[in-house]
Amino acid sequence: MSTRGDYACRALLSLTLHADRAAGPTSVRDIAERTGLPQPYLEQILLALKGAGLVRSKRGVGGGYVLAQPPEDVTLGQIVSAVDGPIAVGDFGEPHQNGACDHEGQCVLLGVWADVGEHMRRHLDSFTLADIASRATGTTTEPLEALT
Repeated sequence: MSTRGDYACRALLSLTLHADRAAGPTSVRDIAERTGLPQPYLEQILLALKGAGLVRSKRGVGGGYVLAQPPEDVTLGQIVSAVDGPIAVGDFGEPHQNGACDHEGQCVLLGVWADVGEHMRRHLDSFTLADIASRATGTTTEPLEALT
């Protein structure tokens, strides 16, 4: 998990937690203050999230960001992929086919890393912003594993 992916999840969780209180968009400054994230970096992240269709923005006075989809429809996997690209463990390539392998043990390990990446994608996709918000507000006390 990259810092960028973590920050993106934290920013969208903040929008989720404050959606009922906000009469409109939330400014980058407010998100940065609530989450403790650096505002210039947060602006870049929010632009990537906007490009992925996860947030909408409004410019000018009273402008800021809102979720583009209901929190129940946004997974942590979608958020991380929006800012980091496809979720994978390393960039080692694909295992060779038909038993051909350039280096001792390489193909076996490439298969393991691919499996780990797939497991991480499935796990992150099993959590929605609504799940995490419920946990953050104490609405549910179930362990995160139980939410899947």
